[in-house]
Amino acid sequence: MKAFIEKVTRPCRRPTDFLLLAAFFSLVLVIVGDIVSSAVFRFFSIQDKLIAWSGSDNIGTFLGMYLSTFGVWVAFLLFACIFKRNRPMLKALAPNRSLNNIKGILLGLLLGFGANGFCVLMSYLTGDIKLSYNGTDWKLLIVFLICVFIQSSSEEVTDRLYVYQKLRRRYRSPLVAILFSSIVFMAMHMFNPGFTATAGSQIFLAGVIWSLFVYYYDSIWVAFWFHTAWNYTQNIIFGLPNSGIISEYSIFKLEAASARNGLFYNVNFGVEGSIGSSLILLVIIIVLIVINRGKPEKKDYWAEAEKVAAEESEMMASAGIPDR
Repeated sequence: MKAFIEKVTRPCRRPTDFLLLAAFFSLVLVIVGDIVSSAVFRFFSIQDKLIAWSGSDNIGTFLGMYLSTFGVWVAFLLFACIFKRNRPMLKALAPNRSLNNIKGILLGLLLGFGANGFCVLMSYLTGDIKLSYNGTDWKLLIVFLICVFIQSSSEEVTDRLYVYQKLRRRYRSPLVAILFSSIVFMAMHMFNPGFTATAGSQIFLAGVIWSLFVYYYDSIWVAFWFHTAWNYTQNIIFGLPNSGIISEYSIFKLEAASARNGLFYNVNFGVEGSIGSSLILLVIIIVLIVINRGKPEKKDYWAEAEKVAAEESEMMASAGIPDR
C-alpha cells in the first residue's frame, strides 16, 4: 500500500490535499465567504443601497446576489496568506506572459460570448426560444458585468485555484486535479432549479475546459473571463436562465410561454441544460488537447516544494527515521 501511495502521490503533499478533504474545505471557503459577505452587507447596508441605486427592489436584490460572492475571494486570500504552505496558490493569480494578461482576458471574453452566443443563436433559429428587445441601460450593464465577474471568478477561485492546486500538490497525475475539480464544480450546481444529468455533464465539461487553460497556459484569468462572459451572455444579454436562475434585468426578454426543449435549449436550465451546449464545449476540449498535444504543464507551482520534500525524505531515510 505504501508503495502505491508513493507512486501516485507527491512527497510535498499535505493531509488536507486528499480528494474528499479538498472538496470539504472548498465548501468551508464558500461558507466562510458567505459569512464575510453577510456581515459586510449588513454593516454597510449594501443591499438597501443597491435597491436605491437601481430604483428597483428586484434588480437591486439580484445585483446583491451576484455581488455577495465577493466573500469567497476574501476567505481564499486570508486562507492563502495565513497558511504559508498554501501561498504558492497566490502565484497562479499573478500576471504572466502566457495568458494571465490582457490577451487572456480578451480570449476568455471571446470564447465565453462566442460559445454561449452560438447556442442562443441556434435555439433562436430552431424556434425553441423567442426573444424581444427590452431596452439598454448602460449603467446597469456595466455594473452587472462587474458583479457577474465577481460571482463567476469566485467559483473559479474555489475550484480552479483552491481545489485544483491542492490536488496538483498531492497527486502526480494532473488528470486528478483536472477531473476532480470539475466534479466539485458540477456538484456546486446540483441544487440549482431545473438541474438534470445533461446540465451536470455540461457544467462538468465547462470545468474541464477552464482547468485545461490552467494546465496548458497557466491562466486562471482566461477561466475567470470565459466563465463571466458565458454567464453574462445568457443571463444579462439574452435574459435566459443561468444555471436555472433568470435575471431581473436583461437587454432581451425571453417569451417563456413559447419556449420549448431542443438541441440547444432546456426550458428549466437554459442552454446549459442542452446536449448542444455540451457538444460545443466538448469540441473546445478536443481542440485544446489537439493543439497542445505533447506539451507539458505550463507551470507547476509545487515542483520546488516536491523537490525539497523528496530531499528531506531521503535524509530521514538515511538517518533511519520513519517517513510520514
